[in-house]
Amino acid sequence: MMQKSLVPGVIAMGVIVLASNILVQFLFGQWLTWGAFTYPLAFLVTDLTNRLQGAAAARRVVLAGFGVGVICSFIGAQIVGEFGPLVTLRVALGSGLAFLIAQLVDIAVFNRLRAGSWWRAPLVSTLFGATLDTAIFFTVAFSAALMFIEPGIDVSWAGEMLPLLGFGPQVPLWVSLATADWLVKLSLALVALVPFRLIVGKLTARLA
Repeated sequence: MMQKSLVPGVIAMGVIVLASNILVQFLFGQWLTWGAFTYPLAFLVTDLTNRLQGAAAARRVVLAGFGVGVICSFIGAQIVGEFGPLVTLRVALGSGLAFLIAQLVDIAVFNRLRAGSWWRAPLVSTLFGATLDTAIFFTVAFSAALMFIEPGIDVSWAGEMLPLLGFGPQVPLWVSLATADWLVKLSLALVALVPFRLIVGKLTARLA
């Protein structure tokens, strides 16, 4: 039976993963989807759980979120849109690997730094996790070097050479998408320090 204290974290992680899987279908500008603004909150949930309940509890919350992600990918794979399944094998594989590896690394880094200044562990761990998450997902899902994973799905559009974010050097489109996603994650990692501090302070005082 799930520990009662884990229920809020599991629910929060599940809602974030579900919302992100839905919102990723909708564009925000040229380089982002709305999911880019909700998904980074998963790191906040992981770090809060880690700080308040420890690494083992955080890993359980992450596994629950991973399970929700697998279910969302399975459902999305059954829905066929104009260009094929809404969720392809490469997208599902990239999403699952990115989430699991990035969150587990986040937990490990947080643990190494948890004895330092209050902001160091959540900030540094999220930066490591977010960077891994972006790199793994976009590489697995869209890199031409990994076409063998799902040769029947055409992702040549992601390899179109364009200026980075519209003004930089020529790179594949997916690199611009990844860069924009990464910058949002880094920005939200800084913003998330505020609720992290407030929530930890409030709950710690309540338990004292």
